[in-house]
Amino acid sequence: MGVTRRRTAGQITGENIVTEVAWMYYQDGLNQKDIADRLGISRASVVNYLAEARESGLIRISMAADHFTTHRLALDLCARFGLRAAYVVPDEAATSDEERFSRVVRGAADWLPDLLAPDDRLGVAWGRTVYELASRLEPQSLPELAVIQLLGSMSTPYGFTAEACSTRLAQKLGAECRNLHAPAILSRADLARELRAEPILKAQLDQVATITKSLFSVGTCQPDSHVVGSGVASRDELDWYVAQGALGVISGRFIDANGAPIPGPLDERMIGVALPQLLGLQAGILITPGHDKVAATHACFAGGYASHLVTSLSVAQALLEG
Repeated sequence: MGVTRRRTAGQITGENIVTEVAWMYYQDGLNQKDIADRLGISRASVVNYLAEARESGLIRISMAADHFTTHRLALDLCARFGLRAAYVVPDEAATSDEERFSRVVRGAADWLPDLLAPDDRLGVAWGRTVYELASRLEPQSLPELAVIQLLGSMSTPYGFTAEACSTRLAQKLGAECRNLHAPAILSRADLARELRAEPILKAQLDQVATITKSLFSVGTCQPDSHVVGSGVASRDELDWYVAQGALGVISGRFIDANGAPIPGPLDERMIGVALPQLLGLQAGILITPGHDKVAATHACFAGGYASHLVTSLSVAQALLEG
């Protein structure tokens, strides 16, 4: 008569324990308690090993994109605003704005790899939405993909630097990262002109001009806008642009209700993409996680900056009603 021997975690070493736990959970269908009992470890250890499996790329979890891109509201968004595709996540059971934000970002992280080709040059804006997307992205391997920072660096109120968005995204995609090694805004226009003419930075800005796709979340023109919190614009400068009709901000540049750029005092002092460079791309991937960005998203649509949208069900409804 055969004897079943239980192997303990002490007998399974190195990466094998991670693989074993992942297989038992996802392939054998055992729950965390059963795995802990069988291996003689704590349930907390099982949770940690499963998290390590996801971080290492051993396990990739995603939901079928077709369900979210063929939702009635997704199709209505495409028909109304001339989008090529939209991804609408449910938020009816979400209990807070933060939970809605997290759901939209998770959806964008799931969908983004489907929108990329190996030889793309993806221009990346910076802000909390893009940073959190990169954090949630499952590891990929697209070594011929280039991720290109669209706007120079400034401090942010979120505890990360601007270049961290593009760097983290490139790491998760297994792609090449090309950052802008300069401030987003300088104190004088002549200083910015001189800096843009420096050979190293000029070469980096030339890369910005080659992007084939863009990934961004439009900023608002509210007093607490990211463009003020990051130091790109002062409150007085923001008020000036609002007086000129500004409704949204794309990579530090202000747009009006028709999506047209608003020329102003920041343009000559800025290091980064110009708005015309974001038009006519193979894809403009816009993430709109909250109701505060409805008006700015309409402006993006009007200007032709977005061909793909990730948003929630309630925001989709607000966009269609607006």
